[in-house]
Amino acid sequence: MSYKILLLPGDGIGPEVMVETRRVLDWFAKNRKLDFTIEEDLVGGISYETHGEPATDAMMAKAKAADAVLFGAVGGPQWDKLPFEKRAERGLLRLRKDLGLFANLRPALCFEALKDASSLKPEIVAGLDILIVRELTGGVYFGEPKEITDLPNDEKRAVDTQLYTTHEIERIARVAFELARLRSKRVSSAEKSNVMVTGVLWREVVTRVHRHEFSDVELSHVLADNCAMQLVRNPKQYDVVVTDNLFGDILSDEAAQLTGSIGMLPSASLGAKNAAGNQPGLYEPVHGSAPDIAGKGLANPIACILSLAMCLRYSFGRVEDANLLERAVDQVLSDGWRTGDIMQPGMKKAGTHEMADAILKALDKLAA
Repeated sequence: MSYKILLLPGDGIGPEVMVETRRVLDWFAKNRKLDFTIEEDLVGGISYETHGEPATDAMMAKAKAADAVLFGAVGGPQWDKLPFEKRAERGLLRLRKDLGLFANLRPALCFEALKDASSLKPEIVAGLDILIVRELTGGVYFGEPKEITDLPNDEKRAVDTQLYTTHEIERIARVAFELARLRSKRVSSAEKSNVMVTGVLWREVVTRVHRHEFSDVELSHVLADNCAMQLVRNPKQYDVVVTDNLFGDILSDEAAQLTGSIGMLPSASLGAKNAAGNQPGLYEPVHGSAPDIAGKGLANPIACILSLAMCLRYSFGRVEDANLLERAVDQVLSDGWRTGDIMQPGMKKAGTHEMADAILKALDKLAA
């Protein structure tokens, strides 16, 4: 089968890490018979500079026609003062919304070689393997009204609306439970049912889906603020955590930092399967555009390369290839290669290109 892949390098370090990910893609084409065609387009700040929009209709048409989208990063200080709808980050939000990517998968995996790089004690994070499943197209980021209005007393009032329907909660819960069946069959659902009516509905719906469809999976409920505390106290008590858009944004970044560097972690944003069984997906590193190191060859490409591994697994169904790529990354870290963000005494410091070189060499050895 031949796959259509859209590359969206974006801003900041996005183009640098995407170049290295493309080299890994080419390795799989040559050595594992991965057949694909690639298109590339602009998104974010660079798209605004070129087209006046952070996401154009033409780019969106390519994204909708692709089997998978590989995304770099968007944003930078030069675009921070643009009108809200023109800001670089709106390009990513449009992709998520228009492609119907309602499930964001954020693994927090601590490689054994990096257990000393975390800000927590090694015994707290060693062996950490959490998957946070975040609802991505509802909640306060998309709810209406969303506005700033003038009040008669010369003050202003800002309104963001937290909004969820039964259907939105059901479908993200099913994703979490199905993934849990492939892991340790444990799901923790995080919300704020003590103060938010959306949290009350969330807990009710998740409980019902569990009772009727996934009784073989263990379900626990946790308030989102307590979950944040538990992630730094005893993170390994969790396996799959399912939560809404806002809390998922916060908790997944917190969990990412437990692993030693946010530059290490990938993500997948998935939509519903179509009639042919295909599942649209957008795959991106979680580190952002890092404008302070952009163009210097210092960025860690591992998160983007591991995002490709998630693409191989979830959109292409090539689980063996995904496992191979993840083993190659693990081998490189065990061999002592480090970019600046994860550098440790006595290790071998590498730039963006050198780290990708090491991963490609590890792939050669593992595939031999």
